[in-house]
Amino acid sequence: MRILLFTGKGGVGKSTVAAATGALAADAGRRTLVLSTDAAHSLADAYGVSVGSEPEQVVPDLFVHQVDAQRRFEESWAEIQGYLMSVLEVAGVDPVAAEELTVIPGAEEVLALLELRIHALSDDWDAIVVDCAPTAETLRLLALPEALGWYMTRVFPVERRVVRALKPVLTRAAGVPMPEDDVFGAVERLHAELDQVRTLLTGQSSGVRLVLTPEQVVLAEARRSFTTLSLYGYRVDGVVANRVFPDTDGDPWRAGWVQSQADVLREATESFAGLPIWLSEYRPTEPVGLSELRELGRALYGDGDPLDVRRSEEPLRITRSPDGAVLRLRLPFVGREDVDLARDGDDLVVTVASYRRLLTLPAGLARRRVAGARVDGGELQVRFVGDGGER
Repeated sequence: MRILLFTGKGGVGKSTVAAATGALAADAGRRTLVLSTDAAHSLADAYGVSVGSEPEQVVPDLFVHQVDAQRRFEESWAEIQGYLMSVLEVAGVDPVAAEELTVIPGAEEVLALLELRIHALSDDWDAIVVDCAPTAETLRLLALPEALGWYMTRVFPVERRVVRALKPVLTRAAGVPMPEDDVFGAVERLHAELDQVRTLLTGQSSGVRLVLTPEQVVLAEARRSFTTLSLYGYRVDGVVANRVFPDTDGDPWRAGWVQSQADVLREATESFAGLPIWLSEYRPTEPVGLSELRELGRALYGDGDPLDVRRSEEPLRITRSPDGAVLRLRLPFVGREDVDLARDGDDLVVTVASYRRLLTLPAGLARRRVAGARVDGGELQVRFVGDGGER
C-alpha cells in the first residue's frame, strides 16, 4: 500500500493537488482513499461533493474522508481529560473553563492521525493520499510520536510505579486525586497507536510531497520543511510547484511575474536537486469537481504514475568500519553552525533551529563514545569509537 502526504504553506493549493493525485490513482484502478487531517477541511469543496465523517465514495475506487477530529479526540483523550478536569475541579476551576484547559492545542490534529492508522491497517486500500495541515502544524504533528516515545520509555514507567505505591500518601499530601490505572492505560494505548503511525509514515512505501507556489517566502518555508522532515526521519519524495504563470503574451505586468517565478523555480531546482519537481500552471478557472481535478492531475504528472515510489537514501544510516561507526542523518540546507549536538546517556540530542530530536542509539553505538561530528553535503555525520561489543 502506498501512503502519500501533501503539505505546504497555507494557501498554496495542497488540498487541490492531493485531490487531483487521488483522482488519477483511482482512475488507474487503485482503490484510493483521500484523507484530510487538516481542521480546515477543503476536500469536499475540491471534489464538489458532500463528505461526511466516514469515507464517502465519489466514483468507483475513489473515496474521500474528512476526519472528525473532535470525535477522535473524545475517543482517545476522554479518560486523560477526565482526570485532568478532576484535578482542576479540586483547584476550584469552573467546569466549563476546566474542559477548555484540558484540550491541548493541536491535539485534535494529532489524534486525526490515528484515523490514518486504522485505514492503513485495514487492507481496504491500495493507496491513501493525505491532505495534511499547513506546514508548521504538520511538523509538530509528525514530531509527536517520537517525543512521546522518549517520555514513555524514560519517565512514564517510574511515574506509574511511584503513583501506584504511594497513591494514598500523595493524594493526601498534594490535596488532589492521583491518576487511576485506566488513565495510565489510556496514555499507553495512545503512545502505542502513535508509534504505529510513525512506523507507517517512515516506511519505504510512504512519502511526503511539498507543495509550494513560486514565491521566495514560500520556497524558504519549503526548504525548512525539507530539513525538519529529514531530521525526524520522513522521506520527501517530490515537490509540486503550483500556480505557475504560463509564458507571457506581451503583457508587461504578467511578464514581470513570469520572470520572477522563473527565478524562484530555478532556485527550487537547485535546492531540491535529485527530487522530481512537478509544475502546475495557473489555471484560468478554479479546479473544482472531478473532471477539473483529473485535468489538473494529467497536466501535473503527464504520463507518469502519480504514486510512483521515488527511492531515496534512508534519512538515518549507520556505517561501520574496523575503527568504529558513523551515524549519518540527512539534514539538507544545514551548516555546522545550524546544528547543536549533545550526548545524554544512550540518547543523541540533535537540535536544528527550534526543532529537537532525541535519537535513542542502538546498543552497538550506545557503548561507544563520540569522537567527532561534522556536517558535510547536507548530512550530519557523527563518528563513534571504542568497544561496541556485547557486555
